[in-house]
Amino acid sequence: MDGVENIDANLIETRINSKEIYHGRLLHVFRDEVRLPDGRTAEREWIKHPAAAAVVPITEEGEVIMVRQYRYPVRQVTLEIPAGKLDVIGEEPLACACRELAEETGCSAREMKYLTAIDTTVGFTNERIYIYLARGLAVGPQRLDDDEFINVVKMPLTDAVEKVMSGEITDAKSCIAILMASRL
Repeated sequence: MDGVENIDANLIETRINSKEIYHGRLLHVFRDEVRLPDGRTAEREWIKHPAAAAVVPITEEGEVIMVRQYRYPVRQVTLEIPAGKLDVIGEEPLACACRELAEETGCSAREMKYLTAIDTTVGFTNERIYIYLARGLAVGPQRLDDDEFINVVKMPLTDAVEKVMSGEITDAKSCIAILMASRL
């Protein structure tokens, strides 16, 4: 497709300067001044995230292994697939997915298949989550972080799809992963 690169040229904003206004353990908040396509300037606040990986583990019986945990920002217990941030600079998403699967569920997988990468909330963060499908599971002990409290839940994949469709599962990465896994 000729010209695809230029089709959106009239939409591009260019950073003029950037200031980090908060530096946390996980998140870094920036306030940037940008030049708009029409030449005016505007401010953009955004959150820099190190990226993450998630995994939808499916048993031989067609069950998905999920985790229940309290999520402080939404003040509720959520039902999610195992996931976590890339802990060190340069960590590969696949290695992170394997680590999180083992830590949160105690499982290891004989097969890890890349499904997709999602940009979680493009309006204010650059967070990207790489999603994998795990098969050929072997169960071992959980290895939770000191500040993690997680219950492991196993259910038929069809039930998980129903929970997505009914709005009981609201975590975006989990919704996408479950629906994609159900199509395979």
